[in-house]
Amino acid sequence: MSAAQQTILDEAEQTVDEFAAALGWHNGDAEATIRTLLADCKDLREQLALAEISMSLGFTRGWRPRREPAVNGSENTSG
Repeated sequence: MSAAQQTILDEAEQTVDEFAAALGWHNGDAEATIRTLLADCKDLREQLALAEISMSLGFTRGWRPRREPAVNGSENTSG
């Protein structure tokens, strides 16, 4: 097995573990898990908006956070 294949398997296992942990935190209640994750997402978006307001363009070298996640890993990380 190549190193790339092993990395993909490790990431998949970690995702499953995170999923199981989130469900376990809510005693298997999927609806409560989703509600908590959505509330966390909302809170993080609010924190990102506050950070965006307080950062200058010079500090971030022109980078601005996106409101939505990159689609299919198409994020451009170069300036």
